Amino acid sequence: MIDLHVHSNHSDGTLSPDELVALAVQTGLSAFALTDHDTVSGIQIAKEAALSSGSGLTVIAGTEISAAYKKKDIHILGLFIDDTNPTLLAALNEAVKARDSRNEQMAERFRALGIPVSLDELRIDNPDTVITRAHFANYLIKHGHVKTSEEAFRRYLGYDGPCFVPREYMQPERAISLILEAGGIPVLAHPLLYHLPPAELEALLNRLTDAGLKGLEVYYSSNTGYDEQISYSLANRHGLLMTGGTDFHGENKPNLFLGTGRNNNLNISDQLLDPLLSYLSNK
Repeated sequence: MIDLHVHSNHSDGTLSPDELVALAVQTGLSAFALTDHDTVSGIQIAKEAALSSGSGLTVIAGTEISAAYKKKDIHILGLFIDDTNPTLLAALNEAVKARDSRNEQMAERFRALGIPVSLDELRIDNPDTVITRAHFANYLIKHGHVKTSEEAFRRYLGYDGPCFVPREYMQPERAISLILEAGGIPVLAHPLLYHLPPAELEALLNRLTDAGLKGLEVYYSSNTGYDEQISYSLANRHGLLMTGGTDFHGENKPNLFLGTGRNNNLNISDQLLDPLLSYLSNK
């Protein structure tokens, strides 16, 4: 069993990379991809922990890049990347700077409402983390302003919330190019989560495949009903490799479990790796 979409506390997850390794071993995974938002800082930590565990667990180097699409964002996973690639590292560093600028603006909006948020306080427990809206939500819960993350997003952090500030994202073509340059496989994450009309989703996939997209996240923890079949058909029509993952975030996404998703709705076979590794060896 594998999981190709996992977050640590180097972005908006709650477990450290070495804690993720321990949980992956306990869960019986043979491999997982660490795909933190706009950073690769946890990968070497996770790889060293996996090696030290003696379990044979494989940690796949990855990242998740947010890209612009119609005033919102889509997410491009990079799997099997070279996490030392200087061009990728420089671009991710710029993305983090853009996040920091946006986060400071959001903090100012909270302070204007009498909620004294500071980025330094958001980083106290995780000094190396990439700050996301999940960290703001956790702050609000911790200080009694809301009871749940859902309430935090509904009242303050959602797209229509008083403290939401849009981010300036890179174009998806650039995200794909960066992943390819770093030797990785660019994958459109959770395609049905964007709630696009079918024709628009087809057009988006045409655009992205023209730019070099190689994969689609077919197996995903939020899939219900016919979602998996729809994603499977999309991948086949567009000639894309199939991947799958839980989008595990620890306590920031409760009831979502590493490797098995929500209510054990995922069981991603090791065999899913074979076409990915074949692509890498033949490109």
